[in-house]
Amino acid sequence: MVEQNQPGDGMDDVDAVTRAVLTASRLLVALSARSLASVEDRVTLHQFRLLVVLSTHGAAKLVLLAERLGVSPSTAMRMVDRLITIGLVDRQTNPDNRRETVLRLTPEGERIVEEVMSGRRKEIASIVERLDPAQRAALIAALTAFTEAGGEPEAAARPVELHPLGWTGGT
Repeated sequence: MVEQNQPGDGMDDVDAVTRAVLTASRLLVALSARSLASVEDRVTLHQFRLLVVLSTHGAAKLVLLAERLGVSPSTAMRMVDRLITIGLVDRQTNPDNRRETVLRLTPEGERIVEEVMSGRRKEIASIVERLDPAQRAALIAALTAFTEAGGEPEAAARPVELHPLGWTGGT
């Protein structure tokens, strides 16, 4: 019988870390779902993801937006068209190249992202407050290393500048 390494025994145990991350991801998905409940009558999860990508990266051409979402341009276009119809995204001429169109959040789209992310931030903070300072420091180090390894941009320190984790595909 092969003995599995245990966390903290000085050996790297990919399976144990993977299980811990999967368990934590269940909690984060539940928090995300609850935070989206306030806007589910207006946008789907996939549409919200598009809003988050625009919030994180700013105005973008359709092809780049589709790439960041990991979808085809036609799928991205359908989502964009729906979000334009309900006033959360708009098209503008690219100021750097007048032949191109870029997509950006409207003030209402920005408000929706801020509302959802603010609720999510509060729920996460209430959990983090239950950890002692040493656990918080260890969590910062571990999550920073994990997100850097995955190529995810760091979330802003201030709630006003939103760069939500887990939605951008690392681009």
